[in-house]
Amino acid sequence: MLRHVLLLTLLLTTFTRTLAQDDTLPVILPVEGILGDSGFELLDITDASARLHVVSTLPVACSVVYGSTREFGQIAVDADMGAGAHQDHNAVLTGLEPDTRYYYRVQGTDAAGNLYVSEVMTFRTLPEIETANLLSPENGAQIVGVSSNFGGQPDDGRWGALNALDGNPGTAWSSSGDGDDAWIEVELAQRSRITRVEFWTRFMADGTAQITSFTITTDSGDEYGPFTLPDAEQSYTFDVEIEAKTLRFDVETSSGGNTGAVEIAVYGEPVE
Repeated sequence: MLRHVLLLTLLLTTFTRTLAQDDTLPVILPVEGILGDSGFELLDITDASARLHVVSTLPVACSVVYGSTREFGQIAVDADMGAGAHQDHNAVLTGLEPDTRYYYRVQGTDAAGNLYVSEVMTFRTLPEIETANLLSPENGAQIVGVSSNFGGQPDDGRWGALNALDGNPGTAWSSSGDGDDAWIEVELAQRSRITRVEFWTRFMADGTAQITSFTITTDSGDEYGPFTLPDAEQSYTFDVEIEAKTLRFDVETSSGGNTGAVEIAVYGEPVE
């Protein structure tokens, strides 16, 4: 028995020394060491989500751990379809509760296996926002048609059209390489007078998939726009006066590729 204990002790000692001498183990470094002048910003904070924008000085795979306590419990990864390591990152934190304090930490991994970690920081979500997107299926709207969904998926698939209408900036609709020919058409629950349109284009780190302008065509044949989207970093709002039962959103100009939308929303009142 003593012989077995001595042998086990010897093995554990050897293993510990091996770990201490193993220079292949990851090195943990401050994330500030790979950030440019812009650092990172927490943007688009709402009552249910937030977006973290990070620009790194070298390609890394980026993620954010977050939660209502320092134990976190949730993780957000870069929303880019291409995934992998790159330098311009957008991680969307979803499933948040209104008017709640959240803890978060930014993390990244480079090709050498080094880990970059920030300090634990906090932010607070906005109070609950009462808005009704008339394009949402929850409000009785339905998709009439779509140019395509990436990979031939159904509308409720990973990149399906319903992702643009779900109120979740962590999901997105992607066409299958439609570029300027991408479109989506939605029928409202009832004819409505629309006063505001919001559109958030998707994009990919290689510069493709970004919509730069779009038009809206109603069931009466009236066309509105084009509406210009300066970038893909947020949702842009346009004040309009449109009365319609059906709305078709057509890409006017884009950077080509798998164009689509993170979110599309319209607000207004039913026509009595």
